[in-house]
Amino acid sequence: MTLAPVDWMIIAVYLVGCVVAGVWMKRYVRGVTDFAVAGRKMDLNLGIASLAATELGIVTVMYTAEMGFNNGLAGATPGVLFCLAMLLVGTTGFVITPLRNAGVITIPELFEKRFGTRVRWLAGLIMVLGGVLNMGIFLRLGGEFLLNVTGISQEYLEITMTALLAIVLLYTVMGGMLSVLVTDYIQFLVMGLGIVVTSVLVIWSIGWSDLLSQLWEAHRGGAVLVEVAAEAGRPGKKLTMGDPFNPFSSHGLAWLTWQSLIMIAGVTTWQPMITRVLSARDSRVAGQIYRRSCFYFVGRFALPGLWGAAAFLYFWQAGGLPEGVEGRTAMPVYLSTLLPTGIIGILVAAMLAAEMSTDSGYLLTWATVIYNDLMMPCLGRPPGPKAGLAIVRSLVVVIGLFLVFWGLWYEIPGTAWNYIAITGTIYEAGIFTLLAASLYWRGANRWGAYAALVLGALGPIYFLVVNSSGVERIAPEIAGLAGFGLSFAGMFFGSHLGRALGLSHADPPSNTASTKEGKP
Repeated sequence: MTLAPVDWMIIAVYLVGCVVAGVWMKRYVRGVTDFAVAGRKMDLNLGIASLAATELGIVTVMYTAEMGFNNGLAGATPGVLFCLAMLLVGTTGFVITPLRNAGVITIPELFEKRFGTRVRWLAGLIMVLGGVLNMGIFLRLGGEFLLNVTGISQEYLEITMTALLAIVLLYTVMGGMLSVLVTDYIQFLVMGLGIVVTSVLVIWSIGWSDLLSQLWEAHRGGAVLVEVAAEAGRPGKKLTMGDPFNPFSSHGLAWLTWQSLIMIAGVTTWQPMITRVLSARDSRVAGQIYRRSCFYFVGRFALPGLWGAAAFLYFWQAGGLPEGVEGRTAMPVYLSTLLPTGIIGILVAAMLAAEMSTDSGYLLTWATVIYNDLMMPCLGRPPGPKAGLAIVRSLVVVIGLFLVFWGLWYEIPGTAWNYIAITGTIYEAGIFTLLAASLYWRGANRWGAYAALVLGALGPIYFLVVNSSGVERIAPEIAGLAGFGLSFAGMFFGSHLGRALGLSHADPPSNTASTKEGKP
């Protein structure tokens, strides 16, 4: 066991304080609008803190550290692309301004006004499919981090995952977005402290100039590591690193093109992010949230990536990875040997903060989409406030239970980041195409919308099915680029074909298109 009593005290105080604050917000929830988008009253500072906290979980730290382990500083490339996409959208208001002004709770709700009820329902289904699968590895990676950094036996992985999820479910079910926003603010402060302190200690232990020179040396000399480990009698595994400074060399142009598309689509359609836009007081605040938080996303990739690069150097110099440790878990094992008592408690508390804020925000998001876009269009009349709240809260629990079983069963093909990106592409390709077309192209119609949604999901889903054994048989960038290409083509040709055949008229809106609750 790595943690000392003082570390456990730090963790316990944080967990108790966070749960109490989250549950306390239950008294302010009166309906689904309060539960889902905090009554649309979120200000700038709270929006920045909430967005930053939600988009940094333990899974984020794990996949960015794995990128750093495999590619050095070049592993932070997605963070740079993310920052540029947020800055562009936040400055121009592309998509997010008309979306916020529409007064909707979810993106598919907007589609009903342009393409009809059936398109809204299909869009909601694909969003939930991609979003919930995207969350599928959150708990497993979170558990792997906590067990490896604390030294707890691997047999407690499932128990740890389930206990963490139960805490998140407790305050999310009680207070919804209001609880998420309040706890996110607390978690943002704790995360900032833990990540900065850990990063300083990592750099201090190696030295910045030594880190850079050793990364290059490791990149050049990694191929002989197996022989070194064998001669030393250690069960080392081969460690090789892509070019640690050149993303074009380590990743390739096709992968970078796919990542650029993901980032533009993500900042305009990723519902957990867009929920902050829709919760903002107005579109001006929404744009400010993006502009002022964009550079944070560079650090979100770079700092944990730095931990991963340092872990690579540590095990490279030691002669290889020990038995049971792989690239994804090397970083927490390395930190358990580096951080002193007290600091490691702060780090674990910070990572718990990161995991809880991400899980709560995502659970609420996908439960809201199921309620608002899959169930509401099928109902004859909206349920009352109490019934609506009960339904959404039940959906949060159901999604949480699914995540436990999926995380235990599915083997990740390739790196964790590629899994995150490919599951995001399942819905980002089609939803981005629909959103941009519905707002900026008069020629778009429901037949183009159908084609864009279905074709956009085919490539990523094919990747998950073919690679379900954990072996990467098809490159993720090929599947991802296929998703976006097919979606764009589906919208263009489907719309023209529908218009040529006289089938472009939209389905009539449902009687439940409005998200207002019925009277109790």
